[in-house]
Amino acid sequence: MTDLTLADAGVESPPDGADDGVWLACIDCDWTGAPFEEVRYRCPDCDSLLEVRYADHPSLDDFADLTERGVWRYADALPFESGVSIEEGDTPLYEVPTIEDEVGVADLRVKHEGMNPTGSFKDRGMTVGVRVAEELGVGRLACASTGNTSAALACYGARADTQVLVLLPAGKVAAGKVAQASLHGARILEVDGNFDACLDIVSDLADRGEAYLLNSLNPFRLEGQKTIGLEILEQFRDQTGDLPDRIVLPVGNAGNTAALYKAFREQVAAGSLTPEEVPALTGVQAEGAAPMVEAIEEGNDEVRRWDEVETRATAIRIGNPVNAPKALPGIRETGGTAVAVSDEEITDAQRSLARDGVGVEPASAASVAGLRKLRKAGEIAADEQVVCLTTGHLLKDPDAAAAAGAEPEPVPADTDGVLDHLGESE
Repeated sequence: MTDLTLADAGVESPPDGADDGVWLACIDCDWTGAPFEEVRYRCPDCDSLLEVRYADHPSLDDFADLTERGVWRYADALPFESGVSIEEGDTPLYEVPTIEDEVGVADLRVKHEGMNPTGSFKDRGMTVGVRVAEELGVGRLACASTGNTSAALACYGARADTQVLVLLPAGKVAAGKVAQASLHGARILEVDGNFDACLDIVSDLADRGEAYLLNSLNPFRLEGQKTIGLEILEQFRDQTGDLPDRIVLPVGNAGNTAALYKAFREQVAAGSLTPEEVPALTGVQAEGAAPMVEAIEEGNDEVRRWDEVETRATAIRIGNPVNAPKALPGIRETGGTAVAVSDEEITDAQRSLARDGVGVEPASAASVAGLRKLRKAGEIAADEQVVCLTTGHLLKDPDAAAAAGAEPEPVPADTDGVLDHLGESE
């Protein structure tokens, strides 16, 4: 079992060759190594996941007086001082009063990552990951994707003037996301298989040295994504004077769950948080793609791969979450849980968010659907202060948005005809 705990943020003496107090460490064995001497995605000794480690961790107070916004506001907690940037991060933390009243919690906010440059949280990981690719001197970037990763990588790869290769499951990716990757100039390959098959192939290409992998298997991607957690802590404290009790988030590959847990572990090490103050990480999956929920409910230390997955929430249609070894301890150590929700519950939550003025794609709405379900079951208390993470913009999947919304009403091409129609429909 992976041993990642709130009491151990991985602060230790750097190994030989570590650059500026930054290195890679295996989450399961004692291997450590320099970060940029060669490309690594997994531990060379035991094949487990790697994590970026630091000799020092800045505290939240260290960021308080900074004027810079976005991901690179937190440069002191990242491997570099700056990266290939398109002003990612600094996304809003919205109040949603209608849903808050309906669910019945003390405070509810929505962290809307769909307000990033390409419309999803993936931009945070790409600004760091593409900067690492530049340091390593690689010539081609690649990813498997359910859509958002491909859009972000294509955009940041274009900004860095680097070739991008994208593998997508044929017929399973929302048109808006494919269009983004295409327009930004990526080479798109549609694979006759699901996302997990795409990831198997692109991982093999990376192992053969044909491309630099920028899926969340890459530990540097998660460094950018951990800034979501730092922003939530700062924004929630600024807005309410307190810290959230719980963060509810959609789970696909479990990268955000792992990244937020790492951010909080590092803040415990920095003295900004006590272990008791760390928000409970609560994962939500669609019923048709819920291997993490299965592991949590059954008390398993490993996640069983689901070979067949299906849900209209395409961004989390994943049956083999590669970051599960990092995410499972995050849920358990923080006192969180995981829950599966139906597609119908997801769509209803998407409509509710829209009524509160927050437009998201279906996978994003899973967090609110999960909050509702857990609150009804009594697993979330009425006195809790909660943040729901929404990961992608409504226009990422316009077909799903149109299906969830009201149908257009045909009317004659004159004012009286419009007024007559409105009168008849009232």
